[in-house]
Amino acid sequence: MRKIEQNEHCCLECGSPLYGRIDKKFCDVQCRTSYHNRENRKDCKVMRSINSILKKNRSILKELYVNGKLKVRSGDLLVKGFIFRYFTHTQSKKESEQCYFVYEYGYIDLKNGFFTLVFNDETSTN
Repeated sequence: MRKIEQNEHCCLECGSPLYGRIDKKFCDVQCRTSYHNRENRKDCKVMRSINSILKKNRSILKELYVNGKLKVRSGDLLVKGFIFRYFTHTQSKKESEQCYFVYEYGYIDLKNGFFTLVFNDETSTN
């Protein structure tokens, strides 16, 4: 095995000596991909977790909305596993009314343990 000189650049992933361009960081595509996958794994895990919650919240709202319910109890949402702190965006409906959306399905808190379900087809791509 060849001894690496002090002024020689090495691959950030495998430590092999690098030849060619002075600003080269990886010896090949596989090392570059492995390095970046490892570095981004933590962020990807968080994003996958949040996206999973958003998908579940959307499917719950869609299920209840499609069944014709426009007014639901907070308990109905909680029993199905709805997590209120996760939503994609908000819209102000009236002066004091805030609508929380999970993509195209939303809900308005009526402040009495009930929610009104809404559907905004302007945000839908289908």
